[in-house]
Amino acid sequence: MTIVWINGGLVDEAQARVSPFDHGLLTGDGVFETFRVARRRPFAARRHLERLARSAAGMGLPCPPPTVVLTAMDGVIHANHLDEGRLRVTLTGGPSGLGSDRGPAGPTLIVAGGALPAWPAAADVAIAPWPRNERGALAGIKSISYGENVVALAQARARDAGEAIFANLAGNLCEGTGTNVFVGIGGRLVTPPLAAGCLAGVTRELVLELVDVVEEHLPVGALGSADEAFLTSSTRDVQPVRAVDGQPLADCPGPLTAAASDALRALLAEDLDP
Repeated sequence: MTIVWINGGLVDEAQARVSPFDHGLLTGDGVFETFRVARRRPFAARRHLERLARSAAGMGLPCPPPTVVLTAMDGVIHANHLDEGRLRVTLTGGPSGLGSDRGPAGPTLIVAGGALPAWPAAADVAIAPWPRNERGALAGIKSISYGENVVALAQARARDAGEAIFANLAGNLCEGTGTNVFVGIGGRLVTPPLAAGCLAGVTRELVLELVDVVEEHLPVGALGSADEAFLTSSTRDVQPVRAVDGQPLADCPGPLTAAASDALRALLAEDLDP
């Protein structure tokens, strides 16, 4: 039995109900955060909640106070005895009509928990044939409008890859479907700047603070010719990239990847809300 939080209370998943008129379901109007759970606490909760508020503001959605979301997360963690795992916090536009306009009822808040994905030790990635629009209305917003990601990831999996990597409209390296990308070139660790259109990932932010990284625009082809590379996300932590479009990289994991992974692991052991 899985317990979830919906709009103010805990409920068994079997009895949970979201309106078929919810704007998130009808139009993808909503934002979300994924938290890693460690030792029965959400890791980097402050940073995630700050980003949730930024994403909600970017979509014009009222965001619940952090105390409300923290109470909901704590309830789901303890009701499901979630010592280690992940949480998903979803905030939608709430019940509405059948068009693009929001209704007057206000937002829907959902918190659900589960196990961490069993990621492989290293990832094979494929360059998506479609670009990310760094000038779009949702650029930098962690929106639930994930249709592009679903299609790109399915195409990557058909090519025996575990993640799809987007270029942006300028042809520069942007991000994965659920990851940020770091590239090691000649002993330098480089990641695309937020201006490239990538999401301001919480794990990305922590890595930037923990090790020496340069934020720099790179052509997407630089990923395939890099000495080493890795992906970051709240559930992957630091995951080395083994191959790009079927071509292995020189090092996996390389020394820059290992240093970032070690630093993040040490932080997780020391401080659950850095």
